Parts: sequence; structure tokens; C-alpha cells
Amino acid sequence: MTPNNPELSEKQDVSETSSDSELVAENQPPRHSATTEDDPAFGWSGYAERVNGRFAMIGFISILIIEALSQDSFLHWVGLLP
Repeated sequence: MTPNNPELSEKQDVSETSSDSELVAENQPPRHSATTEDDPAFGWSGYAERVNGRFAMIGFISILIIEALSQDSFLHWVGLLP
């Protein structure tokens, strides 16, 4: 039995050609990072160390910018030194 509405028949054709595993694979997030083939993981992994290093670089550059703009040391700017 075929429906009279062509839109319904097109939807049926699409559902018949694509398998369930293909649909599930399209909805899954990527397994690897965008910049490396390492799997995202916690602990002592290459991925975690790379992310920690990137945050450390951002922090270090931020401290340099604060010192350049305030013309004072970071520790004094924060209030840890008198």
C-alpha cells in the first residue's frame, strides 16, 4: 500500500536506505580531539597533559599582560607582597 502523499513516500525511502547504526553514528560526539588523535581521558594521559599545558600558557600570558599594564609585579598587584 503506497500513500498518496509524495512526502511520506520519500521519508519511507530514506528510512529504508539508512540503517540504524548509521543514524546512531551520526548523533555520537567525535571520539578524538579536534587537534590530536588522543582519546579524551582523565589522569596521566597525553590529552590531559596537553589541555593542562594550554591552560598554563593562558595563565602565564595573562600574568605578563597584567605586569605590563600595571607596571608592577603580579604578586604586588594581587596583594601578596607589601
